[in-house]
Amino acid sequence: MEEELIKEILDRLMSGAISEYYVKNEEFMVFRQVLVKRKDFKHFRGIGQRGGDVLYQYLENPRS
Repeated sequence: MEEELIKEILDRLMSGAISEYYVKNEEFMVFRQVLVKRKDFKHFRGIGQRGGDVLYQYLENPRS
């Protein structure tokens, strides 16, 4: 997965264009490396799924 594609997905989550995004276990580390560099990192919630996949959502209020 390309870094630019990940940034686009995260921006779409932030803007509300999409409500959630499903990341496969194989892509998780690359996706997370891009995510943690963002200033609004704490607004993203990752919900672990069976098999190591993660469902990401954007929250209006940052998590603590």
